[in-house]
Order: sequence, then C-alpha cells, then structure tokens
Amino acid sequence: MATPAATTVLAQQESTSSHIAIANAADISVIVIYFLVVLVVGLWAMYSTNRGTVGGFFLAGRSMVWWPIGASLFASNIGSGHFVGLAGTGAAAGIAIGGFEWNALVIVVILGWVFVPIYIKAGVVTMPEYLKKRFGGKRIQIYLSVLSLLLYIFTKISADIFSGAIFIQIAMGLNIYVAIIILLTITALYTITGGLAAVIYTDTLQTCIMLVGSIILTIFAFKEVGGYEGLLEKYMTAIPANISYDNVTIPEKCYTPRPDAFHLFRDPVDGDLPWPGLIFGLSILALWYWCTDQVIVQRCLSGKNMSHVKAGCIMCGYLKLLPMFLMVMPGMISRILYRDRVACVVPSVCKKTCGTEVGCTNIAYPTMVVELMPDGLRGLMLSVMLASLMSSLTSIFNSASTLFTMDIYTKIRSTAKERELMIVGRLFILGLIGISIAWVPVIQSAQSGQLFDYIQSITSYLGPPIAAVFFLAIFCKRVNEQGAFWGLIVGLVIGLSRMFAEFAYGTGSCAVPSKCPAIICKVHYLYFAIILFAVSVTIILIVSFLTKPIDDVHLYRLCWTLRNSKEQRVDLDAGEMVQGVEDYEEEPAQEKETNCCKKAYNWFCGLEQTGPKLSKEEEEALQHKLTDTTEEPLWRRVVNINAIILLSVAVFCHGFFA
Repeated sequence: MATPAATTVLAQQESTSSHIAIANAADISVIVIYFLVVLVVGLWAMYSTNRGTVGGFFLAGRSMVWWPIGASLFASNIGSGHFVGLAGTGAAAGIAIGGFEWNALVIVVILGWVFVPIYIKAGVVTMPEYLKKRFGGKRIQIYLSVLSLLLYIFTKISADIFSGAIFIQIAMGLNIYVAIIILLTITALYTITGGLAAVIYTDTLQTCIMLVGSIILTIFAFKEVGGYEGLLEKYMTAIPANISYDNVTIPEKCYTPRPDAFHLFRDPVDGDLPWPGLIFGLSILALWYWCTDQVIVQRCLSGKNMSHVKAGCIMCGYLKLLPMFLMVMPGMISRILYRDRVACVVPSVCKKTCGTEVGCTNIAYPTMVVELMPDGLRGLMLSVMLASLMSSLTSIFNSASTLFTMDIYTKIRSTAKERELMIVGRLFILGLIGISIAWVPVIQSAQSGQLFDYIQSITSYLGPPIAAVFFLAIFCKRVNEQGAFWGLIVGLVIGLSRMFAEFAYGTGSCAVPSKCPAIICKVHYLYFAIILFAVSVTIILIVSFLTKPIDDVHLYRLCWTLRNSKEQRVDLDAGEMVQGVEDYEEEPAQEKETNCCKKAYNWFCGLEQTGPKLSKEEEEALQHKLTDTTEEPLWRRVVNINAIILLSVAVFCHGFFA
C-alpha cells in the first residue's frame, strides 16, 4: 500500500496529466499537417518510382543517392524505442548507454567498405539469399529468415509499438490500443503500397522532423536545468521523496544515481555496462545489426553506386553522434525535473504512475515533452515521436515482407508469379502487426523496465551466432554449410536457454531482485554475447574443418579473398530451380480492357503493367548495374578521407567521456 506521501504525489501527477493532454488547436493542427505532408511524400514516391517489379519494390531499382540512404539508415535505426529507451536508461544510469550509439560510428564504416561490396557482387536481395549462395542448401536460408522475423517481432516492432504507446498515453490520454491501430494503419498504408523507395523518401522527411523537434526540446531541457554544469551537479542528487513502503526501506543504491554516471567505461565486474562488454560484446551485436540485418543492408543495396553507399554510411555515422545529446542527456534532465515520477522505486507508486512495478524511467522523455514544451511545439514533438515510430516500422515492415516473400514463400510455392509475390509480401505485413502487439505486455516488466536494455539483451541471446556465420562466411572461405548450420543451431539453443530462463524467473528490479540462478542470469548480457559468439565460431570452424570444403568455383565474389575474381561462378545447387529477381516471370498481359476500379486497384498496389518485357541484352545490362561496385577515383578518395575523419571523431568522443 502506498504511503500518504506517495498518494499526494500520484494525485498531483494525475492532475497534471489531465491538464497537459494534447487537446489544443495549435498542437492538433501541427499533427494534422505532419500527417498530410508525410502522406504526400509517400504518394509522390509511389507515383515516381517503379513499384511493379520485385527489384523496384524491394531495392528501389538501385537508384538512391547518398543523402536519402544516410537519412534512411539513421531513421530506420532511431525509432521511438530509442527516444523512450535511451532517455529511460540515461535517467536510470547515466551516459554509458550512449556508447551503444557511438559504437556505430566504427561499424558503419565496416558495413560500407567490407560487407556491402560483397553483397552487391553476389547479386542478392536478402541476407538469407547471400548465405544460400555462399553455402548452398535451403536450411540455413530458411532458418535465418525465420529467426530474423522473430527478432523483428521481439526487439523491433513490439518495442517500437510499446514505446509509441507510452508517449501517446501520456500526451493524449487515448486508449493505447486504439492509438496503435490508427498509427499502424497509416504506417502500413504507404509501406504496403509504396515499396522501398517510398519508405526511403519518407524516412528522409522523418529524419528532418526528428532532428528539428528533438533539438528544440534539448534546448528547453538544458535551459531548465541550468546548462551542462547544472546537469553535472543536479543529476547526482536527483532522488525520489518516497523510498519506503510497508515498513520496508529500499536500499540506497536503488534510488541514488550511480557515482560513475558521467563515464562511458565502467567497472568490468560491478558495472551496469562493463567496459569489456561495451567494447567487445557491443561490437558483436553491432556487427549483427549493422552488417547482416536486412533492414539496414537493404538500404545500402539500393544505392546507385558504391560511392553513394559509402557516403550514406558516413552521413549515418555523423548523425549517430547526436542521440547522446538529444536523448540520453535529456533523459537524465528529466530525472532531475520529475524525480518522483521518473525515478520512483516504490513498486506500488511505480505501478500507478506508469503501469509497471519495476520502474518508470521509460516515461522520462514523454514526461518532459508534455511538461516543458509550449502549445504547438508540443504537437511538433508528438509528430517527432510518431515520425520515429513510423519510420522504424515502415523499414521493418518492408524488410520483413522481403524476407518472407523471397526466402520462405518461394519455397512453399516455387511457381509463384511476380504479381502473386507482390500481393503476398503486402499481406504478410498485416500478420506481423497482430503478433507484435500480443508481445507488448512482456516488454513492460523486462530488464527493470528499461526498454533499451531489454532490446539489447534479446539481441545478445539471439544475434551472436548470426554474426559469427556472416563474419566467417566472408573472411574464411574454408567454412562450409555443415559448419555454419551447426554453429547456428547450437548457438540458438544456448541463447534461447538463457532468454527463456530470464523470462521465467523475471529480471526483477533493484528493490525486488530476480530469483534466477546466478550461473544463468548473473552473467551480463554483453559478456554473454562474447561467450556465445566464441562458442559459435569454435563450432563452425571445427565442423567445417572436419568436413569437405567448398570448391573455389562456387565462391567467386562471395568471400573476401575472392572478391575481385572475374571467373564465372557456378552457384551451389545450380541444378535446382533457383528464383532470383530476374527469374520471376511476368504474367501475360490481359487482352481485354480493364475497368476503372481494376485500374485503380492495380495502381494502388503497384501491380500495373510496366511495359514490354526486357530483351536478353537489356536484362544483362540491368544485372550488371545491380552487381557493379566500381567507383570514380575522385569520389573514392573523398569518401575514404571522410571515413578516416569519422573514425577519428569516434575515438575522440570515447576518450573525452571515458
């Protein structure tokens, strides 16, 4: 039962919440204008791009230039889960979580300079398709497709939906699930109809909106707290007023800010984010996410040439400097300003404040938005949150439908025509939504209520085996299908064992620790990622060296040592019917005239006829374009110099906040 002090705090919160709900004309007008602009951009992209083919829908015809690629990479990565999660973990534990963002400055260079050239030369649309070309067989391709879809549900879609729901509930007072359905309907509308080009162009718009809105809020926040010096001084004393209940006094460490709150690198044993895990464990997770994840790589594959791809990666790297200052530090300021809500530790108080007993740091960013921002600007910030939610979801929806359509459905129906694949890919998005919403309640109580830690912990349990397979597939040509498959299976079993044990016992909180055995749950998830990666690599190498190697004729342009080979590659399983982008047959054109309703339906879904079938020479020219990695010497030097500058900035930032 809550104490009288807690009751008073809650009454004040409820009164404030009802007063600050977004219901004024200025805020609503900004939100309506935002939605109209986004829909106009999405419809323009639909009209101006070729959506009627697999290549047009999934790769935007490899016509994207560097700035929309960079903006889309950033927007696809920064969803509402980052605004809520980074700010929440920053409020709880300080700036170390910003290291997750700065690690990407190094990894995006590896993506653009090492991994993407291999993928392009391989001529693939999806990451499972690359593994099929590299190893042969179907079981790895199907396994990775299914696991990737599960990761999208557990860590991306459901987390973004949950974080968006938190903001909407605080800002607008709407029923969470009604608001979610409205958002998902609009989001799915231009994703289903527009394809990758529509997603990338709207992502570019979303990035501009996110940056403008979050910069304005950051200025308000630092002004309120007295600048950076005020943050340094006041954060360390930001403790809640209520620290006891039912004759139980909560330990001081549970409500007092960490003494190392303003340091990136923390104690390797007792630190909440130990520095070896932050350097090595996080790099493994980043390798999986940035270099092998369909959502990210698909944007790079849409670039018109390698220089544009590399420049887009560099732009994304510079943008990734900002979350520390636009999300993590504002979350810390929110703890200072609203300590009794954001930093609550009494389970009953937290339950009434944010719906979960393990803590309310996830409301740090939304609370600051509705408290600090004036009318109109508050509506802009809601638009920012909607932008981040929608940009992330659209990217995931498009990539998930690509995985299902190209890697799973074609195995079920090998004779499917291109029109059928377009329809199936769009319908699959609807199924993802329902499953993801059902997973939302699980997220609320995971990792002491810190959303970003929940996301990273799940990827630590499932991502390292995938990172190990891709890493060795590119850098060790001796690795074969048997080694890769058993490395994935053993890694999956180990990872799921940890994940299910953690959910069964619960992660608990500082005040009420979990009863999970220390040998299972007390190993930090970043250390667990290192162990799991090492185990997976060991199994892959042992099994591969004990079995027959793959001949070089099957590996030309699929691994690093053979990346510049000019010889004709003979695909593994070449005798089987393999469907690539160029192999899907167009349905014969209908002779009879199509009525107006049918024409409108075909245009809406991007299924209108696209003209005469390409000749053999035109098809060869198109295939050459899709697999070309040449660069002009001038622009190659420009992007290389910028990559060196970006890496130098990454080293400086880590050193400054060490």
